[in-house]
Amino acid sequence: MAFTSLLLFLCSVYSCCAQVPLLMWTSDGSEMPHLPQAAAGQIVSGGQLASYLKPALSTAPHNVLLFLQDKLSLEDFTMYGGVFGNKRDSAFLNVESALQTSSSPLVLPALDWSASHSVLELFQAELGVPAVQMDPSALKEIKLSTAQPSLLALRLPYIAGDQTKELLLKNDAIIGEVLDMFKSQDVPYTAVYTGLKPSRVIEESPVMAAQSVGRSLLQALPESPVKPPVVVNTTGGPCILMWADTLLATYSGKQVDLAKDVFNSSSDITAGSVCNGTVSRLVLNFQNVLNLQSLRLIFSMRKIFFPVSARDWSVMEQVELEYDGQRAIFNASGGIYSPAEYSFHCQSVSSAQSPLLVPRSATDNATLWTLSFNDFQIQGFGVSGEDFSYASDCAGFFTPAIWMGLLTSLLMVLILTYGLHMIMQLRTMDRFDDPKGPAISVPQSE
Repeated sequence: MAFTSLLLFLCSVYSCCAQVPLLMWTSDGSEMPHLPQAAAGQIVSGGQLASYLKPALSTAPHNVLLFLQDKLSLEDFTMYGGVFGNKRDSAFLNVESALQTSSSPLVLPALDWSASHSVLELFQAELGVPAVQMDPSALKEIKLSTAQPSLLALRLPYIAGDQTKELLLKNDAIIGEVLDMFKSQDVPYTAVYTGLKPSRVIEESPVMAAQSVGRSLLQALPESPVKPPVVVNTTGGPCILMWADTLLATYSGKQVDLAKDVFNSSSDITAGSVCNGTVSRLVLNFQNVLNLQSLRLIFSMRKIFFPVSARDWSVMEQVELEYDGQRAIFNASGGIYSPAEYSFHCQSVSSAQSPLLVPRSATDNATLWTLSFNDFQIQGFGVSGEDFSYASDCAGFFTPAIWMGLLTSLLMVLILTYGLHMIMQLRTMDRFDDPKGPAISVPQSE
């Protein structure tokens, strides 16, 4: 009853927010300090989450189980949990049971979902140990020890729609198996259950002053035209992100927008992509385009340390086209780079005007191709989730608008300087007509 009442209260407070909940509890016989719950309406940031974890881990067991679900919202508990109706039909039966048996659970209903991506890093920093990615099929092979801390992370999927409850039941069963494994080995633990993104986002369209404010019932919000980025996943999660408005390729006088196949394809179009700590290689595969049987567009990036800046940089080395047994290679000419933890963005990446892509040689097949990417953004290192990091833009500081402003200001300064110079050159008369003397006569000639 206490857990149900708590969820009902929190859902009524945070029903209008698109945040991620975080649940934290300990095993039987272990406890955390009684931490203050978040105030009503408070959205917990990453820094505030760290302030919760430090005192919690001071007394809680240092064997931490981290269940990271792809998407999770408080509405999932109200729709599929035991808050309403029969608790036996709850999709979170094991999670709710563990929270009820825990002596001091911590429930944060509104964690800033951008900070949820750093939950794994926060626990690694607090425990001082690297995270071990768990595979549900290999749970029985894991042997635990209480002598040293451990951090086990398990990624759980999420699907919106008719299969949501069924998938949540499977996730809850996996959580139950992991908790039973710790219980059978008599290892105390601290468990955390959260999401990387909210599963439900309530969008609010702004009311413009020019629009009429009236009643609109059951009005459907327009679909967002923004396409999700291309994501290359590995066993550790996403490692490469790419997005573009258009990917124009011209060959033999024919042009095609490859972005239509990239973002609308249901197959694995990124097969053959590779990423690790120093090299990232994004491969996009196409079939039957430009009268070619097969075409591969390859972006090769490398992490390089520059002593001058004392930091790692992500550098695009080349863009390569493989088609029907031939290759065309464009060098990135040193213009496509960003700090390793950032993404790179450019409004236009082209091999034609002001090229950032240059054919490797004058006789290379790349001279037969023209590439033009509009609103292009890519990140090959430091990827956390399916959202880009801060973007390092290719636009120079002196844009045309700035040049126009500088030239206009310079012209006005020159006009002001000329006017001041003319005023300073004015002189008063040094000789005047004497009214007491004879009048000045001007002879007139007839």
